Amino acid sequence: MDTAPITPAGTAAAPALELKPDQAGGLSFVDKRSLPSGMRNYLCLQDFIDAARKVLPRPIYGYVTGGVENNQSLRGNRDVFDEIGFVPKPLVDTMARQQKVELFGHTYSAPFGFAPMGGTSMAAYRGDAVLAAAAEAANIPMMMSGASLMKMEDVRAAGKTAMFQAYLPGDEERIAATMDRAAAAGFQTLAVTVDVQVAANRENNVRAGFNNPLRPTLQLAWDCAIRPKWTFGMFLKTLMTDGMPHVENMGPRVPMISSTALRGYGRRDKLTWKHIEFMRKRWKGNLLLKGVLHKEVVHIAREHGLQGVLVSNHGGRQLDGTVSPLRVLPGLRDVAGKDFKLIMDSGFRRGTDILKAYALGADFCLIGRPFLCAAAVAGRPGVEHAIKLLMDEIDRNMAMMGVNAVKEMSKEFLMPATGAGFLRD
Repeated sequence: MDTAPITPAGTAAAPALELKPDQAGGLSFVDKRSLPSGMRNYLCLQDFIDAARKVLPRPIYGYVTGGVENNQSLRGNRDVFDEIGFVPKPLVDTMARQQKVELFGHTYSAPFGFAPMGGTSMAAYRGDAVLAAAAEAANIPMMMSGASLMKMEDVRAAGKTAMFQAYLPGDEERIAATMDRAAAAGFQTLAVTVDVQVAANRENNVRAGFNNPLRPTLQLAWDCAIRPKWTFGMFLKTLMTDGMPHVENMGPRVPMISSTALRGYGRRDKLTWKHIEFMRKRWKGNLLLKGVLHKEVVHIAREHGLQGVLVSNHGGRQLDGTVSPLRVLPGLRDVAGKDFKLIMDSGFRRGTDILKAYALGADFCLIGRPFLCAAAVAGRPGVEHAIKLLMDEIDRNMAMMGVNAVKEMSKEFLMPATGAGFLRD
């Protein structure tokens, strides 16, 4: 398939992403001379996360960036990448290198996309639509969260590369209603989250003053007042154009701010393989499980006719102490087989992280927090700049590794840097 261009909203199609000479004489997807002055200081994904602290109210920033309990899994998702070193191959002609990756019959322009994130439109104005539109323009996938504050139909209309992630209870009637609605909206790929059987113990949210829904308090009012960019550019703008945001795709509509509303989305601890079998019969598109780390789950998912799993520990936001997805990825690859897709999220911040995941068996990578923070800081231009920064890193990394395609990455390019035992299996 041809790659889609990155196109500013409301303009004619621009040329597709291409490498251009940069100011230092090298090649880059980012021409810093054409960037707004305020964006030239964003040099990597982490810069957007750091900048978002000054834009988002304390409860929202804590919700977006926090983990659970002692944050052991949150830290582990990053630390594992430092355990792995590269063994590059020099003297390889990499002038033909490109980042295209095929997934479910579509050729994407980059080996990464956007992970599902609940409450995205609580951090950025129409955040889900911003991410969906930027993803389509860049020809990468965006997976919409079932916990979105926007209707799935509106997000799918904003970006045709959008996929849908659902939180489903063990209730066939509720399952059928959600799946039928997602199919009518045009989604072709659906991921069912299976690692949120119950709400996690997110002490960091409590300490930051976050509740779901948000409870109106004097402290919340103050936290918002000292973040005027969010208050005026996101919250008040949303109220004036769309009204009070609600959770739109999980059964009962729950407002973003309420002193009395309670979440009631059904018993997900009742969800079992019999419900997955029901879903497989009803859903005609690609069906995935999200939140898988165990080999047996991969094996059973294949037997049920699913197309793949999202190897994930929910970004370190559910069961603290859960192993990093990267550690189990090689073992899952061994049992997954050739055609069963392993899509990984949790912890990605650099192009080198992406290449390490592909070397260990990933078919695709999804990234969440940094791109949401980019949307909160600078809207769609921020997201598109973040995409280009990451593509720049991957391109440079591939040249220095001696590969022309990310699928050329394998374990032979890796070795333990600080005792990564899973590389020795």
